[in-house]
Amino acid sequence: MFERILLPVDGSEHSRRAVAVAGDLARRYEAEVVVLHAREHELTWGADIDIESAEEARRLVDDVVRELKDAGTSVRGEVVRVPLGDVPRAILDVAKAEDVGLIVMGTRGLSDWERLLLGSVAHKVVHLADVPVLVVR
Repeated sequence: MFERILLPVDGSEHSRRAVAVAGDLARRYEAEVVVLHAREHELTWGADIDIESAEEARRLVDDVVRELKDAGTSVRGEVVRVPLGDVPRAILDVAKAEDVGLIVMGTRGLSDWERLLLGSVAHKVVHLADVPVLVVR
């Protein structure tokens, strides 16, 4: 059913829960998991400021890849650098480029009111994705 599953991670508790779900689905369907972390940066007054270091981002992805490999999952990781606020677009672009059949991701658990005011990465991905999205709380 799914040959490839995209697993965007951000280090949150909901993201950690999504790791287990994606791993379970990948083993059941003999699919590969692509672990993705979008590392944001901000352009301001001519300066390009990273929100997190490349090392922090790589460590996050490597830890998830190691965890899934240890559980017997076919997995690889990817870190992309994106402008602040472009994480949903990065997820959708990687999903298309990797020809994934499913996106599994966590949500920060925003209330409907907070989501209305702030939006959320998961909310945007759910509404814009061309493939099924499983959101884990």
